[in-house]
Amino acid sequence: MPIKRVLVTGGAGFLGSHLCERLVGEGHDVICLDNFFTSQKSNVLHLLNYNNFELIRHDVTHPIWLEVDEIYNLACPAAPGHYQYNPIKTMKTSVMGAINTLGMAKRCNAKILQASTSEVYGDPTVHPQPESYRGNVNPIGPRACYDEGKRAAETLFADYHRKHKLNIRVARIFNTYGPRMHPFDGRVVSNFILQALRNQDITIFGDGGQTRSFCYRDDLVEGFIRLMNADDSVYQPVNIGNPNEFTIKQLAEKVIELTASSSKLIYAPLPEDDPLQRQPDITRAREILDWSPTIELEQGLERTIAYFRSIDLGDFRPPSPNH
Repeated sequence: MPIKRVLVTGGAGFLGSHLCERLVGEGHDVICLDNFFTSQKSNVLHLLNYNNFELIRHDVTHPIWLEVDEIYNLACPAAPGHYQYNPIKTMKTSVMGAINTLGMAKRCNAKILQASTSEVYGDPTVHPQPESYRGNVNPIGPRACYDEGKRAAETLFADYHRKHKLNIRVARIFNTYGPRMHPFDGRVVSNFILQALRNQDITIFGDGGQTRSFCYRDDLVEGFIRLMNADDSVYQPVNIGNPNEFTIKQLAEKVIELTASSSKLIYAPLPEDDPLQRQPDITRAREILDWSPTIELEQGLERTIAYFRSIDLGDFRPPSPNH
């Protein structure tokens, strides 16, 4: 395998740090770019001793000039509490980040992958969601900064491909979890695990009947790598997620069981525009990438719980004043 110069924006984040780890292990020259808004340097501290790893503190909304062969554009707050804290900044990160990384890819003739999201489907009227579904998104709601920002980024990627023949990849990520999640990110898996480990009541928004499909981080990173290495004809979006669907209440009950917690379930109103269903149709990923997830929810939760037991919460700062 030839050694490549690879840029990972958002590379110190939950998924970005694991992607950097994987690429460094494969011998590539990896540049990790991050502004540490929702991430921490500790996620990549163990990589700083490697000669083929470089860390740059930079905000992707501003241009940067680097010489690279491949770009993974992961930079953007991905948890509702984070992206709603500064919605304008979130939209700028998606749109300006896409413009700046696409411009670099064009100049370097580099291959570029966009980390998009299942949130481009909004609160879906089609279930499960195939890539052909165009979504049901509220463009002026509290989640729109993220949903529409990612949709706009996909538009830019498609237009750079049409106009400049840029070699693009678009991964639509469904809910992902695993070790190195930020304990204060406000996502459902980290919230439930923290509450269970503290024997606190577990807060379920809505009646708990809404569904999600949870993909373990190693499966997700494998999907990224396969998509980047796929045939150059693969430029349409590809769903990367676990098609096994669970209700939020089932997730909470499983976390309580695995932590042997005394936590009880309590209920709160469902946030505005929160999707009621989320399940990927991964037919395209199976056919094009020969990819499907291998880690079942219980196994992944056990690993994630073990990680949360091992960390000192005092080492983590809340990424925003919302927490």
